Amino acid sequence: MDDLLREFLTESAESIAQLDLDFVKLEQNPNDPGLLSSIFRLMHTIKGTCGFLGLPRLESVAHASENVLGKIRDGAMAVSDTAISLVLESLDRIKARLAELEANGAEPEGEDSDIIGRLNDLASGRTVAAPVAEAPVAATPAPACAAPCCRSRGS
Repeated sequence: MDDLLREFLTESAESIAQLDLDFVKLEQNPNDPGLLSSIFRLMHTIKGTCGFLGLPRLESVAHASENVLGKIRDGAMAVSDTAISLVLESLDRIKARLAELEANGAEPEGEDSDIIGRLNDLASGRTVAAPVAEAPVAATPAPACAAPCCRSRGS
């Protein structure tokens, strides 16, 4: 992994940690213009750096999230549970992609049209569809303990 990518991952981790704190503050003061601007700028920086480094998948998610944040910051959209939940979901997606990038040294294959589409719908004033739930994974029972104390109890 080259130094530029390593620096990006470090700075992005710091920005995301700040975003996490700022979103908690936003719950307490949803109309703080300075806080809204700070959140927007952090996402904008992540998006811009992704573009500079040629990380289109990350850039696309950050860009769609930035669009929603820009609408909120500019007063064109109210801070709502739906908007904040969706932006937080996109932030989780960004965190996951950054973790994959750090582990593999390259942006993972695939696309994120599900979250991008919902963010774009919200930014455009269209109804936001609920996320597509993944099929539940069947629980695998834990293997029985073979220790003498458990065998006597049938555990």
